[in-house]
Amino acid sequence: MPRQIYVTDFNLAATLECGQAFRWARTADGWFTGIVGQRVCRLRQTGKLLEGDIDRHYLGLDVSLLDIVATFPSDEVLQHAVRQHWGLRVLRQEPWETLASFIASSTKQIIQIRQIVENLSHRFGEQLDDNAYAFPPVVKIAGATLPQLRACKLGFRAEYLRAAARLIDDGKLQLNALPVMEYERALEELQKIHGVGEKIANCTLLFSCGFDQAFPVDVWMQRSLHRLGWRGKKITRRKILNHFGPYAGWAQQYLFYSERSS
Repeated sequence: MPRQIYVTDFNLAATLECGQAFRWARTADGWFTGIVGQRVCRLRQTGKLLEGDIDRHYLGLDVSLLDIVATFPSDEVLQHAVRQHWGLRVLRQEPWETLASFIASSTKQIIQIRQIVENLSHRFGEQLDDNAYAFPPVVKIAGATLPQLRACKLGFRAEYLRAAARLIDDGKLQLNALPVMEYERALEELQKIHGVGEKIANCTLLFSCGFDQAFPVDVWMQRSLHRLGWRGKKITRRKILNHFGPYAGWAQQYLFYSERSS
């Protein structure tokens, strides 16, 4: 992988800190250190210079942000969010880790989610170096006991995470088949998992399966949609897609990060 490239229309900090990934941390010298699959990675951006372990596909650099944003509606709240966080891109992560992380996210703040993911990795994952562990494979979580999982601070989510792992381990849910499904079918497949609702399913589809139209809605997004004038309106997938277009999920990330940042 290249050690240095020049990038336009990219904001590394916003991309890694906007709530779509939980294994990146900013160090005092301005570098981000994270774990992607079986690798410990380091990235830093200075102006338009991006340095480190660069994976263009993972970082969403293989698509035109200008073309994507051109599909957004002209709502001022959304356009302000785009101006405020210009360069934020949707990551392309590994589906199992993404699904598991968002199962762990239910009713938790981002700092707590990061801790749960780290706990799971330390207890069940492969050690990569002195302080870094890969996210555990499906088989490890499928074979874990509920007390072991609860010890990772999962609480009631332990049952949901193990149920998901066992479905995948048994071959009843094939995550690698999701990206080639129709969006509605993929959403339905994920919601067969006990404890996985539409929000977690949409996060998984958006951040790891290439469904750019997937639009997770949580309390932050409800607030943002209210400011867009949707207060009192029934929020349906059809209305969201009709309004926000084929890259609704990218619009969602700008709105979500703007809402949290403010």
